[in-house]
Amino acid sequence: MPKRPIVIVHGYSDRGESFKAWNDILISRMGYSASDVHVCSYRSLTNEITIKDIAEGFDRALRLQTTLRDGQPFDAMVHSTGMLVIRSWLVQYGAGGAAAPLRNLIALAPATFGSPLAHKGRSFIGSVFKGSKNLASPDFMEAGDEVLYGLELGSRFTWDLAHRDLFGDAPLYGPSRKTPYVFVFCGDKHYPFPMSLATGKDGTDGTVRWAGCPLNARKFTLDLTAERRKASAPRAKVEPTSGIDFDLIPIAGKHHGSIVSSPGEELVGMVQGALAVDSAPAFQRFMQAARRSTRKTAAGMTKYQQFVIRAVDERGDGIGDWNAQLFAGEQGKSSVREFATEVHPYARDKSFRCFHVNLDDVGDVAKKRLVLKVIASTGTAYVSYYGDKSETFAVAPGAPGATWDAQIELRNQVDDRTTLFYPFTTTLVELVLNREPTPLDYQRPNNVTWWI
Repeated sequence: MPKRPIVIVHGYSDRGESFKAWNDILISRMGYSASDVHVCSYRSLTNEITIKDIAEGFDRALRLQTTLRDGQPFDAMVHSTGMLVIRSWLVQYGAGGAAAPLRNLIALAPATFGSPLAHKGRSFIGSVFKGSKNLASPDFMEAGDEVLYGLELGSRFTWDLAHRDLFGDAPLYGPSRKTPYVFVFCGDKHYPFPMSLATGKDGTDGTVRWAGCPLNARKFTLDLTAERRKASAPRAKVEPTSGIDFDLIPIAGKHHGSIVSSPGEELVGMVQGALAVDSAPAFQRFMQAARRSTRKTAAGMTKYQQFVIRAVDERGDGIGDWNAQLFAGEQGKSSVREFATEVHPYARDKSFRCFHVNLDDVGDVAKKRLVLKVIASTGTAYVSYYGDKSETFAVAPGAPGATWDAQIELRNQVDDRTTLFYPFTTTLVELVLNREPTPLDYQRPNNVTWWI
């Protein structure tokens, strides 16, 4: 059977030449002709270029390739940031129309929900190590700020992207042959010393988090507005998904770089099998076999989960000053410290926070009563946040701000399909609170607007 063309997309600060090993494997061992392997390169170190810009450039490059014209199906292999490029392209151009349909997507250590190194790249040290080194270029020493903002943990870009391709009534990945099948592979090791000193912590391959790679994400909204309670509406709403999970497939002995430069026999065999998948039953058979063959590797990896939480008011505006803590036990008073060990507020919008949770350390907490404590402040005594299940509402004349906190009981099982704790996955949570003027002077309706 003739091979579909395959397009290769590299990651941040990289070049297409890095895929030489895979290019040779596809041609010499998998039967591809040289004309059907397309390795693209793009600029990521210019501060003004965004991931959406790169996706648009990718679409233009596709239309210039003679073997990909007239809607001819193709496969893709991406590494790291290449995953965000291809997802952004699918959202804008690839889900129907005249664009060439993507059939199978091989994702190698994808930055599906960003990287813990991205915010470090915008620093001076990041510019020294990763910035453009072309003295004659206007982007000399630039590290690609816009791309790095999109790559940052808990970014608005990855949040919005997930709402367009993973959730809702028509997700872009699913059991239908009209949508791509996605195969997510990631190494189980860090970079070797001394690179390990400057790269990711436990739960990563040195650059991306294991929990942030797969496309098996879930999202629910916890609506704490008083109006919800009055309407007797359910407080928790779960976003629909495709119903098919694209789980992490761990590869023994590989890190973020070696999964591209020296893939090894195990990964090569799996990729060859993945590229041959052409139906939902074939996909399920492949995933079942992959889980069996990598069970030992997965058992040796620390079980992490990633939560991306956004706090907003009833108008949809972000809440910048908030915090969340998790408690367990019959009285709901035993703090789950692991929930707050690794917390990253998104630099451009503090309403987004990313929590990295070691589920091995959490232990059996999922079987206990869980209580989420939320604290929010406006920074002024004139306006305050509040919501259903409020425990305290602290505000007084002359106080620096109105602070609200509440304790909300949670269940581990949000609904029949969404489990609160699940390893190697990212769970998005949207907290919705009321924001209203504060009635400090009870002879007036509020302290912001009043009649004279």
